Amino acid sequence: MRTMRLAEWVPLILLAIALAIYVATALATGQSQYLTVDNLLSLLGRSIALGITAVGQTFAILVASIDLSVANLISVAAVLASWIMAGDPAMIWPAVAAVLAVGAVVGLANGLVVTQLEVNPFIATLGMALLLQGLLSASFNNFAGAVPVEFQVFAYGTVGGVSISLLFLIALTVAAWAFLRFTRAGSNIYSVGGNAEASRLAGLRTTRVVILSHVICSLCAAVAGLYLASRLRSGAPWIGRDGVYDLESIAVVVIGGTALAGGRGGVWGTLVGVMIFSLIDSIFNITGVDAFAKQILRGVIIVVAVALYAARSRRIEA
Repeated sequence: MRTMRLAEWVPLILLAIALAIYVATALATGQSQYLTVDNLLSLLGRSIALGITAVGQTFAILVASIDLSVANLISVAAVLASWIMAGDPAMIWPAVAAVLAVGAVVGLANGLVVTQLEVNPFIATLGMALLLQGLLSASFNNFAGAVPVEFQVFAYGTVGGVSISLLFLIALTVAAWAFLRFTRAGSNIYSVGGNAEASRLAGLRTTRVVILSHVICSLCAAVAGLYLASRLRSGAPWIGRDGVYDLESIAVVVIGGTALAGGRGGVWGTLVGVMIFSLIDSIFNITGVDAFAKQILRGVIIVVAVALYAARSRRIEA
């Protein structure tokens, strides 16, 4: 138990280390303007899409599954929303409804393939990702449609000096935490992720739990697509793929302390993981690290972090 309690602090320890390195780097390079409150808030603000996606990815990983289709679903959502809106404020809500419906269908399909056809989640969601990418490539090859100014408030609006999108991410995280913490469905997610067979024998409908987790994951990816459409003022078929939201969402979930084997972790750790990634990116920007070197270093950090958590999980199970 002591090992598990100590392990729960690991994400916060990593965040403190990243923050200390960030502050030291800003001071050492004479760029103290990066240490203002507004800039620190903007750090997380630049990772809103990743944060929204990662909250959903947390649900999939908690049931010992995974979703590699989120990046292409984000692109589909952004393009579909922009195309339906076509600059017309009256089409905002129909577009949002259509995007959420597509997200729900994709999540349902992923969940059914994983549970009913018993296809490995990695393969099932990778197949869905390729399907979505094919549909996008066949239909669009450039920016599509236009987002009306009224919807751009999602990305650029502020309340009391804090961006609406950041407030939305915090509210989403709180709602996800409350769902996992206080509802029977949330408890079932942890149970199925911890031991699916024991949960099934205890009378839980494990397939429904896995499907629900995939639907929530896809809905979050769809919302992230809406946010990016609002931010870019249009939809582009490459924004999800180029943002590497599939792999990065998995990385921040794991860095935030959620076990890839399922059953342990939560969305607050995921939000901490997003903050760590934001700080790492800012450290690279301050020091002027080359874009290619940045990708290499981020890859190394992800591999090391996942390896450390895997080792920790083996010690806990032992």
